[in-house]
Amino acid sequence: MLKTKIALALAFAFAVVWALFPVSTEAKPATHLKDRRYYEERGDIVWEVPTTDKFIAFTFDDGPSPRQTPEILKILEEYQAKATFFVIGDRVERNPEIVREELRLGHEVANHSLHHPSFQGLNQDSMSKEISRTQEIITQATGHTPTLFRPPGGFYNERLINISKQNHLQLILWSWHQDTNDWRAPGVQRIVNKVLNNARNGDIILMHDFVYKSSQTAEALKIILPELKKQGYSFVTVSELLSHKVAPRNHIKVNH
Repeated sequence: MLKTKIALALAFAFAVVWALFPVSTEAKPATHLKDRRYYEERGDIVWEVPTTDKFIAFTFDDGPSPRQTPEILKILEEYQAKATFFVIGDRVERNPEIVREELRLGHEVANHSLHHPSFQGLNQDSMSKEISRTQEIITQATGHTPTLFRPPGGFYNERLINISKQNHLQLILWSWHQDTNDWRAPGVQRIVNKVLNNARNGDIILMHDFVYKSSQTAEALKIILPELKKQGYSFVTVSELLSHKVAPRNHIKVNH
């Protein structure tokens, strides 16, 4: 009986405290993110492009690399493939000739920040400088000003979306089913399987042309590109892919 009374008293006290000082279960900030559909419908962020055409966009992050990027460019050229390179500003400063070669070969160069920080911990001013300074570096090195931006790690929030717009940049992520995780060096065959087993019209494939002490991305491309070509796919830049966008109702729903 005594235990029952104590339990009831504790329950009553907890209820009073809860009423006076409610505890929030929402871990997100007050201006938390909407769902993916909201940003896609507004055109704020692109994960993939609804299209009836057999086009795929390969994207390469974190370069340019003096060792890996030229090898990847060579393989792309062999299979008449165009790609988009999301470059790091301070690496462009050290290797401007590689970025110029990417453009000369018909590829697209896009902004991937100055130092590849985690944007999750940056304030608005730091975010803006990471993006705008990279724009300046690429323009100075090549005469070309990027129109696309991909945040490191795929992080985004309302603030970053607005900064991207202020810099006249379209925020680009990637198809969830086409994250190759090649930066982990998981093995050539695993990279190959990820792409070939999930290939769909309008995919934006995430790869890297700078992976520490790994050539797996290039080796995987030697298998992926000819096989997809046999299946009738063409390989285009992200901007080219965007030009083939059709109404969302025609897009095949992806089960994640």
